[in-house]
Amino acid sequence: MRKFLTAVVVIPLALIFIIFAVANRHFVTVSFDPFNSTTPLIAATLPLFVVIITSAILGVIAGGMATWLRQGRWRRAARQHEADARHVRAELADLRAASSRDDAQRRPAPAQLGFYGPNGRDKQGATL
Repeated sequence: MRKFLTAVVVIPLALIFIIFAVANRHFVTVSFDPFNSTTPLIAATLPLFVVIITSAILGVIAGGMATWLRQGRWRRAARQHEADARHVRAELADLRAASSRDDAQRRPAPAQLGFYGPNGRDKQGATL
């Protein structure tokens, strides 16, 4: 199912990019010199679709980085909660181990319990 959904999304997206690239093949000059527009010091002449797709990719990367940075406090809180949970699990295991040792010391010998346990009752509570 996942491969099917991927194909349903990727194939139309690839077709849209191909059609866009074929329709926008003319060259444009991208200048990085704001002071000299006639003969820029830093400029690149590229097809229009390369400029647009590259700027879209850079926008996605910038948005992902901004989201990742804003979620830092939630990741930090999750790490802290995980550490607390590990500490509590270890403490619980220690308490259970101590409790089982104490129970083994407090239990009467099996010969004193009788056949039906310490209360002389079965599982439903009926007197035997």
